[in-house]
Amino acid sequence: MAITEETYFQVLSIVDKCDGQQDIATRMGFSIGKINFIVKALADKGFIKMTNFATSEKKRNYKYLLTPDGISEKLTLTETFIERKKVEYEQLQQQLAETQQLMTQQRI
Repeated sequence: MAITEETYFQVLSIVDKCDGQQDIATRMGFSIGKINFIVKALADKGFIKMTNFATSEKKRNYKYLLTPDGISEKLTLTETFIERKKVEYEQLQQQLAETQQLMTQQRI
């Protein structure tokens, strides 16, 4: 299963605010299986660590914490995401300007 950089970014952005994989899956609209795969990959890379809820009745519930490497990766992915969105914004601005110019020319 290929996971995109943007998906990793999205998971890293919310993983430490969620109460387990079901919560992550619900927030992202993904299946539990896909989230399980992503979480394991992030843990294998050392970006997150898992801890059991101390007060949980279900001992299978985990809390996910970003590691220092995970915080660094989240920062890198955030910067990449922002740069990509800036390029998209500039392209849309160009298209808008071209469309407005075309409309102006057709009115003449």
